[in-house]
Amino acid sequence: MSVNHHISDELLLDYASGSLAESWSIAVATHLALCPKCRKRLDAMEMAAGALLRDAESAGEISDDQWRSMKHRLNAGQAATANKATASRSSRTAILPEPLRSYAGGDIDTLKWKPLGPGAYHFPIPTRDGEAQVRLLRIPAGKPVPEHTHGGRELTVVLSGCFRDGQDVFYRGDLEEADEELTHQPIAGEGEDCICLAVTDAPLKFKSWMVRLVQPVLGI
Repeated sequence: MSVNHHISDELLLDYASGSLAESWSIAVATHLALCPKCRKRLDAMEMAAGALLRDAESAGEISDDQWRSMKHRLNAGQAATANKATASRSSRTAILPEPLRSYAGGDIDTLKWKPLGPGAYHFPIPTRDGEAQVRLLRIPAGKPVPEHTHGGRELTVVLSGCFRDGQDVFYRGDLEEADEELTHQPIAGEGEDCICLAVTDAPLKFKSWMVRLVQPVLGI
C-alpha cells in the first residue's frame, strides 16, 4: 500500500539542512525509508541547496560557518542516499527499517516491551539530544488511544497495522504531525496491532483524569 501522509516541507527542509535535532530526525528518516515520494523531494531539496552553494562560492559570498553547515548537510545527504537501497531491502523482511532498527537494537520481536495500559506496550528509545522523547508504541487491534491533546509537537510514523484518526487512516510509512491545536483519539485498525514510532517534546494532555493520574508512572 502506498504512503499517503507525508512530511511537511518545513520539516523536510530542516532535515535536509542538518538543523533538525536527532530525535525528530529519527522519525523523518524512518518515514523516508518507507516513502519513495519524499525521498525524491529530499533529493530535489539537496540539489537546489547544492546549486545555491555553487553560486555563492562563485560570487565569493560564502562564510566559514556556511561552509561547515553545508558540509554537514551534504554528508547527511550522502549517508541517506547510501542507506536507501539497504532500507528498501530490509523493509521487506523487517518491521523496523534502518536507521530505526539500529536505534532500537533489533526488530520488534526482539525488543523488551514495557506495559503501557490494557494490552498496550511501549519501548523507549534513548537519544543524545534530549530534545524529545522517542518511543515505539504497540496498540491492540481495534482499541483506541485515550483522547488527548499535546503540549508541543508530536510525530507519529506507522510501522505495522494502521490507525484511524477522524476521517483519515494511516498505514505503514504514513506520518502524522500533531501539535497543541489538535485534540484526537486515534484508534488502531481491526485484525492487527498497530505499531508506531512516536516522537514528542512535551507530555500528552489526556482528557481522562484516571489516565492523568498514572501518567507520571508511565512517563508519557
